[in-house]
Amino acid sequence: MKADSNKRRRFLTQCLATSGMLAVGPNLWGSVGGSPRSAAPGGGYRSLPFTPRSYGPLLEPDENNVRLPEGFTSRILARAGERPVDSSPYLWHTFPDGGATYATGDGGWIYVSNSEIPGGLGGVGALRFDNQGGVVDAYSILNGTTMNCAGGPTPWGTWLSCEEYEGGLVFECDPGGNALAIQRPAMGTFTHEAAAVDPIHQTVYMTEDVGDGGFYRFTPDMFGNLSGGLLEIAQLQWDPTGQIANVIWHEVPNPNPIPLIQTATRYQVPLSTPFNGGEGAWFGQGFVYFTTKGDNRIWALNTFAQTIEIVYDDDTHPNPILTGVDNVTVGPLGNVMVAEDGGDLQIVALSPTGATFPVMQLVGSEHDGSEITGPAFSPDGRRLYFSSQRANGNGITYEITGPFNDIIHRDGFEESKIF
Repeated sequence: MKADSNKRRRFLTQCLATSGMLAVGPNLWGSVGGSPRSAAPGGGYRSLPFTPRSYGPLLEPDENNVRLPEGFTSRILARAGERPVDSSPYLWHTFPDGGATYATGDGGWIYVSNSEIPGGLGGVGALRFDNQGGVVDAYSILNGTTMNCAGGPTPWGTWLSCEEYEGGLVFECDPGGNALAIQRPAMGTFTHEAAAVDPIHQTVYMTEDVGDGGFYRFTPDMFGNLSGGLLEIAQLQWDPTGQIANVIWHEVPNPNPIPLIQTATRYQVPLSTPFNGGEGAWFGQGFVYFTTKGDNRIWALNTFAQTIEIVYDDDTHPNPILTGVDNVTVGPLGNVMVAEDGGDLQIVALSPTGATFPVMQLVGSEHDGSEITGPAFSPDGRRLYFSSQRANGNGITYEITGPFNDIIHRDGFEESKIF
């Protein structure tokens, strides 16, 4: 069985070699389906073009205890501690967290998923799909690490897996499992959460999951090589209206402090602005979107203008259905999809108009105390992957298939500018 698994991975290597590298799904760097949606260099998230795009109300739970709009279906792909694929010995990892998808040269794709386990027992697992969406392989691409929470894909086809503890590092992983993962200490030693690559300005933005965490920018010496570069931390300067802030970047003097002995990165620049529990981050439409769970906010950084705005706050939003903001991705037609840690265990879409609507919801006692993690779309935008991190105590990973590119309304929903 192991030989069959290795044979498939050798075939995958050949496919990737013909394409030059793994190709990430188009939603990572823009939008999936419809016409391109790009940000004006000086504009804010709210100035993006918009169209109505609710998928309709959530129906009664299906056989997998997933509530979905009409026309959508779910399937369970993997359960922690069990084999997703009979021909592979890999047991799906416990506490699945952040994830992303990667197109392969044979028309299939890969979904990678972190494992948020402490004590050096964490890592990253992967599911390999054929061109019909069948799961054909499962394997590890990183092991022996700690609290691999979120991370982010790169435009050159690797996965950045981030360790969420004071001595945490970023590990660059090969989704195909053909190359060993590499530590990237130049990106800092701190309580990493997520990473979002801006391919236009050739920088990486990172969040920090502590109550007074920093928001960081890493500029590699050579784009595509993360072995060296400049680590900076953000300072916000709000305009008089308090609606938008300029971002000032300061170099972090010591990117790799010894935990509990040397000054942590977030305290090394007195002018830096603290963020209350940095969580998921994703690049799309010329923006980096990220969440802060401590104050339940979604932020949008204009990477051209280097301005930032709060685009969702449950204290002020007229329809605050989104709570426990966590992992985030950019979905078809420009919606920002946010997974809930707690709340109603939903993935909620936030549109550029400010409208919020649920995309799915998990119900049932097996999800008590869990959170939704790792939302990511397949390269064609038709399938959404995510996990219930602690379902049945260990975790379950799902796939939703449906007309995510469809802008036709089944509920008569119409958006309006609410900002």
